[in-house]
Amino acid sequence: MKIYLVGGAVRDTLLGYPFHERDWVVVGGTPQQLLAQGYQQVGKDFPVFLHPKTKEEYALARTERKNGQGYTGFACYSAPDVSLEDDLLRRDLSINAIAQDEQGNIIDPYNGQQDIAAKKLRHVSTAFAEDPLRVLRTARFLARYYHLGFTVADETLQLMQQLSDSGELTQLSRERIWVETEKALHEQSPEQYFLCLQHCGALQQLYPTMPALTPQSVQRLQQARKTCNSSQLFALLFYQAESTNLLKQLKSIKVPNEVSELCQLLQQHADLVLAEQLSAEQILLLLQHCDGYRRGQRFADFLHCCQQINSHNQAYKLKQALTLCLSVDAKALAAQGLSGKDIAQAIQQQRLAIVSNMLSETAP
Repeated sequence: MKIYLVGGAVRDTLLGYPFHERDWVVVGGTPQQLLAQGYQQVGKDFPVFLHPKTKEEYALARTERKNGQGYTGFACYSAPDVSLEDDLLRRDLSINAIAQDEQGNIIDPYNGQQDIAAKKLRHVSTAFAEDPLRVLRTARFLARYYHLGFTVADETLQLMQQLSDSGELTQLSRERIWVETEKALHEQSPEQYFLCLQHCGALQQLYPTMPALTPQSVQRLQQARKTCNSSQLFALLFYQAESTNLLKQLKSIKVPNEVSELCQLLQQHADLVLAEQLSAEQILLLLQHCDGYRRGQRFADFLHCCQQINSHNQAYKLKQALTLCLSVDAKALAAQGLSGKDIAQAIQQQRLAIVSNMLSETAP
């Protein structure tokens, strides 16, 4: 039985890039051998074990054969006669098909080091086109390493286009699509993930309500990455989306509720925030439509997104107005003998008065 370090830890060590976890492959071993040494089995579809001390993942070497649709449509074979080269051959990209033995020697049967030097994301074999998830993974790796000069090899991009045209992308679970997308949003160049998917014909299938990327929206995303979280970055992509029911459509493809809601706010109300001037009535209406009184953090996220679109906007005034409006004391009004609709009307009148006063004080 031999154990090799594989995948990301080897790749990123060769790149001089930080990594946070290590994966291992066991060649010539059996589940019984690992269990006898105290490893804990966790894999269902194929044998994966946790090291008794480090809790790192150790997988028995395996091969895969396509026997169905989607990224789960594979039959796995794992036995002591599966070689390291066999296991590495099933991997997606050559830079991920490099191993290191216990003495530190590099095993690179598919020229991953050559592609690292050439800064190319290249498929290991034509079996790449059997797994639609690899379209998203390749785009995500491009988002991670684009700033180092990496590009997708032309022949790999052709296979990604082939996968997009095949209809296999529809077999991906919507939850898994979001997992890959969220990971990409945390990478150095998140815009490259979406550009790559758009270029190979996958973006429209995965996110049909997302407007096509333009040089302006790409530049916006590049700049916004410095100050925006993943939800805000994703929402920026839906500014000026033409969908009439964006919230429902995003939720239907399993985009998390809070992210979907932020996308809709930006689509429906950003242009008002970007207006040159707002009246007190418009401000109160915007606060109401955005549920700013109850969902203060979401409203702050919305305003932050608006500032990425155009720094010359009404965001500061809206933040100030929200603070002032929240200072109106309903209990004090009730103590004056008001109740029900009268309290609501009085609150609205006071809010209108203090926001009007704020605008007059800040007017040039």
